[in-house]
Amino acid sequence: MLVAAWAVGIEKIWIYLRDEYHACRETLEKELAALRADPPGPLPQIELRRGAGAYICGEESAMIESIEGKRGMPRLRPPYVAQVGLFGRPTLEHNFETLFWVREILEKGAGWFAGHGRNGRKGLRSFSVSGRVRKPGVHLAPAGITVKELIAEYAGGMLEGHEFYAYLPGGASGGILPASMGDIPLDFDTLQPHGCFIGSAAVMILSDKDRAADAARNLMHFFAHESCGQCTPCRVGTAKAALLMEAPKWDGPLLTELSRTMGDASICGLGQAAPNPVLCVLKHFPHEV
Repeated sequence: MLVAAWAVGIEKIWIYLRDEYHACRETLEKELAALRADPPGPLPQIELRRGAGAYICGEESAMIESIEGKRGMPRLRPPYVAQVGLFGRPTLEHNFETLFWVREILEKGAGWFAGHGRNGRKGLRSFSVSGRVRKPGVHLAPAGITVKELIAEYAGGMLEGHEFYAYLPGGASGGILPASMGDIPLDFDTLQPHGCFIGSAAVMILSDKDRAADAARNLMHFFAHESCGQCTPCRVGTAKAALLMEAPKWDGPLLTELSRTMGDASICGLGQAAPNPVLCVLKHFPHEV
């Protein structure tokens, strides 16, 4: 953060931390106190802001609204946060994983970081692997690794009695793919042709004892709950989609039409990406619905 602040002449740093992460906050408070006691040079003012933990506050402008003490709701753009951000000031906003690599890249060189990677991709990623694997958790692995390689080499393989059936490559809104498509490199621009994306690299593994339709239904209820309610396509669309998905047989044309409306007309990424799991199930798991 200090390197980023120095590079662009920043006067004040705000750290936004979900209040569920008590251990992280304790560590941060301890380290910030140590930093203030022995600064490496001129130190910007640093404030640790505890957030209520709404999913929507992962969107950069909604996070700024929350820091300002307002309800976390995305702003219309333009202006962009780099022009008019926190308290009306130009704001540089990064997630922690981006900032995490700055020091090591500066110390070891870009060639060191680019020397990692598979399938033509470069760098390292923190994959949060959950689901039917022996070793769930955060695994540091090469960018471009496939989900099959991730399961076998880092997550300890599938749980006993479970066969790899499907996976979510990018968290709740990143879509769902079948195991037969488990050789796609996991990176920023490799999954879009399949209606998915890597997002925060939260990889969820489903087995033959799970149903992709159940996962999609659960996700849509989550999106309906977490929608900030600001725009109609997302507020109404997620609730309507969740209701339609309760049917034993899905109305594919209607869900597809609703998904396109949400994707085209929602203000932010929550409503735009919420239909991804639905569309993936209709495309890759039609036998389930």
